[in-house]
Amino acid sequence: MRTPQDTRNFWTLVAIGGLVTALGLGAAHYMELHGHIVTGMNNQVVWGLPHVFAIFMIVAASGVLNVASIGSVFGQPAYKPRAPLSGLLCIALLAGGLMVLMLDLGRPDRVIVAATHYNFKSVFAWNVFLYSGMVGIVAVYLWTMFERRFNAWSKPAGLAALVWRFVLTTGTGSIFGFLVARQAYQSALLAPLFIVLSFGWGLAVFLIVQSTMYAWNGQHLDEAVRRRMARLLGIFIAASLYLVAVQHLTHLYFARQGAFEAFILRDGGLYTLLFWLGYVLVGTLLPLLLLFHPKLGSERDMLTAAAMVVAGAFAWLFVFIVGGQAFPLDIFPGHEVSSSFGDGVLAGYVPSWPEFLLGVGGLGAAFLLTTIGVRMLDFMPQDDFAATAGKH
Repeated sequence: MRTPQDTRNFWTLVAIGGLVTALGLGAAHYMELHGHIVTGMNNQVVWGLPHVFAIFMIVAASGVLNVASIGSVFGQPAYKPRAPLSGLLCIALLAGGLMVLMLDLGRPDRVIVAATHYNFKSVFAWNVFLYSGMVGIVAVYLWTMFERRFNAWSKPAGLAALVWRFVLTTGTGSIFGFLVARQAYQSALLAPLFIVLSFGWGLAVFLIVQSTMYAWNGQHLDEAVRRRMARLLGIFIAASLYLVAVQHLTHLYFARQGAFEAFILRDGGLYTLLFWLGYVLVGTLLPLLLLFHPKLGSERDMLTAAAMVVAGAFAWLFVFIVGGQAFPLDIFPGHEVSSSFGDGVLAGYVPSWPEFLLGVGGLGAAFLLTTIGVRMLDFMPQDDFAATAGKH
């Protein structure tokens, strides 16, 4: 039974989400009027802070659906009540990420060209189908969960969503993996790396949203379910660190990548600091300590770990996306190149407020869609504790 206070709280959240989204749209309009000269981007760093926000949301959108897959496809009863919220967050994050992505390209009106003329040798053309297909499949998946007549189709729909999100995240990683001109990228490891990263990032976002919803409604997550989800988050974090290490060790194996790896791991200044302190320490080691230390592991520790994982994700993406462009192009391997165009020189990049507001606007759009969706339909997880305990 909704009370007048619930209604006021809902409209307050909608107003906050709408305001943040409007700030993002206003920043995009400002950049379109004045050009990218008002941003920190330049001829070498063409993907800046907005792309960090966009890629995070798109990758997390794939990973957050993992909660639904564990429940529907793999039959784990503790995760089944969380499947609807998982699907809603997937669509909301994907919409927010695509909003930032399109508005950061400079000519968002040309999306019509991308939607009507396809170059199937381009990964970007593939993503037109992957992103729209993801929204369609998840919408059908949610329909099978809410409509009792179609509950029998929930598992096949969940299986289709599982396969599609693997393909989608592979496509996102391949955007970078197929860029032969950048030493930071051009690696077959990026597709599986992005898939594994999506697991941890998506679950971290889900845990934060779920705990917020429980606190808002004066409820508490079942302790057994909390421990299971905390352990799963820890496994995903450790797997992500392993594949990141494998990627860097693979680069170090090739002599031509030595200078780039030295830049990222030792001599990169802010990029090196963000990698070791932002991703490795804050985004990985400290969360693992909070999740697996025998004297820790409370609900507050789990939420702190999830927030750290999200912070570490932004740190890693900034190093990966911006740092990978800041390192000079090796146009003529084995030769030193210098010219008035800055060849062989590290590119500088300082994000501007319009870029930051655009990225935050995407988060605001995802928040707004989630808030409205939770209000319109019953996305609050309803645990059947007796059934769950019986399965344990």
